Amino acid sequence: MEVMLMKPLLALLFISFFINLSVEVSATTIALYNKCPHPVWPGIQPSAGRPILAKGGFKLNPKQAYSLRVPAEWSGRIWGRRDCVFDAAGKGHCATGDCGGSLYCNGLGGEPPATLAEITLGAQDFYDVSLVDGYNLAISITPFKGKGRCSYAGCVSDLNEMCPVGLQVKGHNNAVVACKSACFAFKSPKYCCTGLYGNPQSCKPTAYSRIFKTACPRAYSYAYDDPTSIATCSGASYLVTYCPHH
Repeated sequence: MEVMLMKPLLALLFISFFINLSVEVSATTIALYNKCPHPVWPGIQPSAGRPILAKGGFKLNPKQAYSLRVPAEWSGRIWGRRDCVFDAAGKGHCATGDCGGSLYCNGLGGEPPATLAEITLGAQDFYDVSLVDGYNLAISITPFKGKGRCSYAGCVSDLNEMCPVGLQVKGHNNAVVACKSACFAFKSPKYCCTGLYGNPQSCKPTAYSRIFKTACPRAYSYAYDDPTSIATCSGASYLVTYCPHH
């Protein structure tokens, strides 16, 4: 696995380089780019049996980019952590998306609520941005030089600005720093698509998921929100952007 970390002043040159990468390589390139006005600590969790990339976590300053050469057939999820403080040993805490109090997630997932970028590589790649575990940061996935429909996926809107009171997570100065999913907030089978609601016929959009879907039509708003949320592509490289609207 090859990793490349770019300083803020080189980020635009890096993005240009990334877009023009040749796809005739055995591994897929996934680049993470922080367009937020604040630092983001990406977290990366592989699916079972897949390798951990970049120890599962690191820091990205504003306008900084990080490139990963990902092995074939890799799958997993990527998210962003906010307002983190770590000591020299990499121990600490993040206000949102925390993975066990460590800079390096090392296979652990992020604590909800957190916006997830999910990618499964293969002969045909599948990818999406999911709000099923809630929202903390705007994220987009953009494919380059792939074959097929290869559409954009993501949640560009700031859901923290429109989050219903019952779903809000507040941080310093009483500011909303994340928005829970209705499942995480209320633990109800109706919202979690479990029990009698554990199938697409009985689990339908709710008032809460519709708020998410209206704001972010290209992201999963609840568990069975497949038709307008999952995207496919083949032979592409991918750019995952935090705060793409900035």
